[in-house]
Amino acid sequence: MAKTIFQRIIDREIPARIEHEDDQCIVLHDIQPQAPVHLLIIPKRLIMRVGAAEAGDQALLGHLLLVAGAIARKLNLGSGFRLVINHGPHGGESVPHLHVHLLAGRPLAWPPG
Repeated sequence: MAKTIFQRIIDREIPARIEHEDDQCIVLHDIQPQAPVHLLIIPKRLIMRVGAAEAGDQALLGHLLLVAGAIARKLNLGSGFRLVINHGPHGGESVPHLHVHLLAGRPLAWPPG
């Protein structure tokens, strides 16, 4: 299977605007932002999508959410932000590599989509 665009970014084969990186994940600015702040929180270990995650992925999944909170605090997003995980083509997934969207910087309508 070919590498996803996210794996290529993690391997530094493609440049990206990186906001944060640690041993478990990388946080990038989305190249097609849907809000003034639109970051992608991506695990370095490939999990195809949230519905494919297993019990052994629990700590990594929790880490992604903790990183989202830390980034929101760093960027002073106290007025609100949204976390989104898409699953499958009908769920809006465009890259088959689990990632969490962090959206902020404008009022976010409900329901989404």
